[in-house]
Amino acid sequence: MLPKISRAIVQEGPRRLVLRELPLPEIDADSALLRVEACGICGSDAEQYAGLLPVTFPVVPGHEPLGTIARIGDRAAQRWGVDVGDRVAVEAPIPCGRCRVCLTGRYTMCRARGGFFAHGYVPLTQPPGLWGGYADYLYLDPCSIVHRVRADVPAAIAVMFNPLGAGFRWAVDIPNTGPGDTVLVLGPGQRGLACVIAARAAGADTVVVTGLTRDAPKLALARRFGADHVIDIEREDARRRVKELTGGRGADVVVEVTANAPEPVAEALHYVAPGGRIVLAGVKGFRSVPDFVSDLLVLKEAQVLGAFGVTSPAYATAIRLIESGRVPLAEMHTHDFALEDAERAIQTLAGEVPGEISIHSCLLPGR
Repeated sequence: MLPKISRAIVQEGPRRLVLRELPLPEIDADSALLRVEACGICGSDAEQYAGLLPVTFPVVPGHEPLGTIARIGDRAAQRWGVDVGDRVAVEAPIPCGRCRVCLTGRYTMCRARGGFFAHGYVPLTQPPGLWGGYADYLYLDPCSIVHRVRADVPAAIAVMFNPLGAGFRWAVDIPNTGPGDTVLVLGPGQRGLACVIAARAAGADTVVVTGLTRDAPKLALARRFGADHVIDIEREDARRRVKELTGGRGADVVVEVTANAPEPVAEALHYVAPGGRIVLAGVKGFRSVPDFVSDLLVLKEAQVLGAFGVTSPAYATAIRLIESGRVPLAEMHTHDFALEDAERAIQTLAGEVPGEISIHSCLLPGR
């Protein structure tokens, strides 16, 4: 028998998180309840916490939930192909499935349900309230998208489906990366490392990663995951080094995943090869990019491609790789946190806790 309430972390405003008890909602034939086993903590969670994202408060954060089906309606079970007790990963977007962007395959951009309608972003005032993964239980809307995950994979590893899925979409699917390509990843955080894993799995010829001096452990891990070269941009001339590593040509694919800093976007124009592709995935708090020399794009006939979220094919690829055990993903996981420690978890990921370096971390509500 399920409880009548669920603990949940509620964000009431910028840098204000409280632990509350919320009623467990009823479900109908098309919906379900997920018992949250783990919820990954994303860099955008830190931006949401700081008030940098256009989110309506109060809200239950958490858009990377993994868990088991606790209760499910008959039509939902048939539609998703799951039943009570099955373990699933939940995609962040909750698209309408009927608007133009949904019907053309760009469902991550759906705004037909009122803004960005997604797990971790729908306000508490929108019934039934338990939309985010920072809770014991999560409501699965009829339009939620789930993927089955094997039950024997440790939760802290299985919940990497989201960052690893981002790696496959941003570093492979969007720029059409393949054998022979040189891929340059700007930023060695969890999604930058995921891009390394994905690019290597796609057969990229050379993978290079940039970072800061303080990122030395992450750059070392990038090598462990298959990067051929790493560049400390504070100690090396990155433009010159990229030219050296590419025979003066530049990188076929540049994936920009740094957080908040807009300067790497302008630098990407100098790194990309003629005819190359630049993928912009790191958000910058809506700040403009200084020294953006558009003539470099013109002369190189390079493409700039935006990347927002992850799609089902990329999630499926990521889950298969996780289940295969071929990549030592446990080396990327640095922290587990109890639900009540959500604020410290976000601050740790954001680098606000002295002496702590977080790469991938998650909340474990059942802990």
